[in-house]
Amino acid sequence: MGPLHHYRATTQWVGNRGTGTSDYKAYDRNHDIAIAGKDILKCSSDPNFRGDKSRHNPEELLVASISGCHMLWYLHLCAVNGVVVTAYSDEASGTMEENKDGSGQFTEITLNPTVVVEHESMIEKANKLHHDANKMCFIARSVKFPVHHKPKAIAAQQTVTR
Repeated sequence: MGPLHHYRATTQWVGNRGTGTSDYKAYDRNHDIAIAGKDILKCSSDPNFRGDKSRHNPEELLVASISGCHMLWYLHLCAVNGVVVTAYSDEASGTMEENKDGSGQFTEITLNPTVVVEHESMIEKANKLHHDANKMCFIARSVKFPVHHKPKAIAAQQTVTR
């Protein structure tokens, strides 16, 4: 086994309206996530569950975490495999299924990365490296639902409008 890495975050509930959880509708779901030396994340629950739509929710952060982890591994793999990426964006989405008892689970996340590579000859390898990035991503490897990929690589000269 290799080295162990540890991560810390402090979650502080800031949704007490004065009577705490005296009733289901008596409190806000707002909370702040603090990580030493970084901006505080203003969070809440999903608006479908009485959350503040202007704040991040845990479900969105899970989708974003997998998208970001995948991108970082992908860029690394491109760099060491001779694929020059000049731009990357991902419209990631996730599906969560709610159970009758109010619990739920994610059933899938789909990444839709659009990658601009330096030369057209790099497109095939660029698309294939998404599979390897998924095998390496720490977060995707830690979840029990599938993470799908629908990549689209284009050559830099194809992005220039004439």
